[in-house]
Amino acid sequence: MVTVLDTLTAAVTEAVADAASGWDVAGEIPIDVLRGLGAKGVLCAEAKAEFGGLALSGTDNGQLTAHTGALCSSLRSVMTSQGMAAWTVQRFGDRAQRREYIGRLTGGELAAVAFSEPGAGSDLAAMTTEIRRDGEEIVVHGTKTWITVAGYADWILVFGRHAGGGAVAVVPASAPGVRVTRVADPLGCRAAGHATVELDQVRLPEENLLVVAGQPVLMLTTIALTYGRLSVAWGCVGILRACLTAVARHAGNREQFGQPLIRHQLVARHLAELYAAERTATFACEQAGRAWDQGSPEQVPASVLAKHVAAGNAARGAAAALQVLASAGAGGGHVVERAYRDAKLMEIIEGSNEICQLILAEHAASTAG
Repeated sequence: MVTVLDTLTAAVTEAVADAASGWDVAGEIPIDVLRGLGAKGVLCAEAKAEFGGLALSGTDNGQLTAHTGALCSSLRSVMTSQGMAAWTVQRFGDRAQRREYIGRLTGGELAAVAFSEPGAGSDLAAMTTEIRRDGEEIVVHGTKTWITVAGYADWILVFGRHAGGGAVAVVPASAPGVRVTRVADPLGCRAAGHATVELDQVRLPEENLLVVAGQPVLMLTTIALTYGRLSVAWGCVGILRACLTAVARHAGNREQFGQPLIRHQLVARHLAELYAAERTATFACEQAGRAWDQGSPEQVPASVLAKHVAAGNAARGAAAALQVLASAGAGGGHVVERAYRDAKLMEIIEGSNEICQLILAEHAASTAG
């Protein structure tokens, strides 16, 4: 029996085919590919059916994300952004806003989610972007940096300060006062549309302000980032699976000193450690996915743990894969070469390794007997 997950996985495989390395080199995914996948529900498959989504479980969506990450981390980054945008609107918008904006996403529009600022990367409490009311309008002013998908986006969910708390505004990328500048030659996920977004006194109708306005900034960002962290973690599982496949094939076929590489114990160790890294990351993601699906209070620390474990394992695993493949995997666009660059960024985005460690340490201290 063909499941929804099977259909979506096949759609991603068909869309990527052998194009991922070309997208990476060019720094761009064709917009019609992104809109086509969006319209099929692939990019935010967890969205509720009442808003045009496919209502995939967190666990199934994680497997779809891992599959996408194994093929193309840039496309997976777009998927993370789209899913986080849908999740943010679903949690923070009223019914009319959910119906409109999630419906746009499942209809093929593209959205970015803007947290980071030049002076507020990991320290999101230090963000200075302002969202204020002015009569029946809102005014958005500030600068956001390294915003994934902003280079493709039809609209941007901007997190900022409002009335002593925080708020989220839906900002059309074409609105007067919005300037989007692509990040030139990023290290990894080169085709994910990373950009700086400058917002110069952008005026919008008050209905573009999600109804959660006024709640604490850190509460808003944590809820949104929990989705993003789990999505990134599953993407890292995909990176590990791609590296594992590449190393197993190469080590089995490449001969050195009269025997296949896999027969050399130090190479076999790399393969064993890659396998262990992929399995460990998968188990952490599955645990977090169950907590997510159950609405458990543990979903926040579980997602942080999954992201921390999977990102670290992916960075180390990609380095080991490159070590085994050597020059065979070092060419521009090779799956392992891309994984090596992409995985390093995963240790930084959606909470750096260090931020994840601080969160996990605080959680451990709070739960200690």
